[in-house]
Amino acid sequence: MEVDILEFKVPVDNNKTLFVWDIQPSHTEDQIYEGLYSVFSSYGPLYLLKVCPNAPLNPPGFYALIKFYSAAQALKAQRQTDGRQLFQNSPLKVRLSSKQTPHFLLDSSRPLSHARCLELANHCLGFNGWTSDIITLKELTNEEEGEEEEEEGGGGVRRRRLRFGCLLQLSFPHHGQVTRAAAVVEDSFTCTGEDSFTCTGEDSFTCAGEDSFTCAGEDSLTCTGPDVLIQKRCRLQKQVREKALVQAFTAVLLILLGNGKVMVEVKQTSDQFLPEQTEGVLQVKEFSWSDFAPDEEEGDDEDWDLTVS
Repeated sequence: MEVDILEFKVPVDNNKTLFVWDIQPSHTEDQIYEGLYSVFSSYGPLYLLKVCPNAPLNPPGFYALIKFYSAAQALKAQRQTDGRQLFQNSPLKVRLSSKQTPHFLLDSSRPLSHARCLELANHCLGFNGWTSDIITLKELTNEEEGEEEEEEGGGGVRRRRLRFGCLLQLSFPHHGQVTRAAAVVEDSFTCTGEDSFTCTGEDSFTCAGEDSFTCAGEDSLTCTGPDVLIQKRCRLQKQVREKALVQAFTAVLLILLGNGKVMVEVKQTSDQFLPEQTEGVLQVKEFSWSDFAPDEEEGDDEDWDLTVS
């Protein structure tokens, strides 16, 4: 029986990547995207689908890059779509990528984003196939580091630091599998008044005066209400829950059987949290704030090397 294993990591293997070309310009880019997605997603969940116009020196048209989570599904899709017309009047060329990926990239592929984890789990297991439960979510800010006084330009400046930790349990009731993971997130900002602060990243805030601000870098803003600290706490609580769930999914293996069934296994690692080890205890794994940029998995994809097998 054919078996394939999916991990909750960004796929970088060349045997999971398809290149499609000879796409005619008779459809718009959006129509081509919808046509390709309809065809190739029927073989399995897609991590990425990109459609781009041909280079200026080439005939008018488009080409596409498609990444699967599963090598077996990518191979099946390639064999059954190459030379077929699919959604246009002329045949398409579909090939597996032959780009050589360095071993260090294969060994250290990034975890999927929170949204991608949910998407893959729901696709393979269904919406009732897994559950997540927060065991502990608490603020870990120390009083000494929570508020510091600094002198700046003759006036007092208060620097605030917030830190939250979360311990979460991920369960697969139909498969009898459970795993736990923890995460910590933190952020800091300075106040020159009740509602003045400096943000360090692309953050959005809404003040009591119904003013909305977006920060991009080291920006200083002043609000007219007491809601800034509350909104920061809410945002960090959401962020730490998502990071803990992502961390839990990194230990999960989805085993796809040839008969269409899916099995779930949990990798046993030295730093894995077991239920009997975490009762009443919050252990954490720290993440730097720079890890919390918006999902850029598609945007920072490696340069396209259109070599095919």
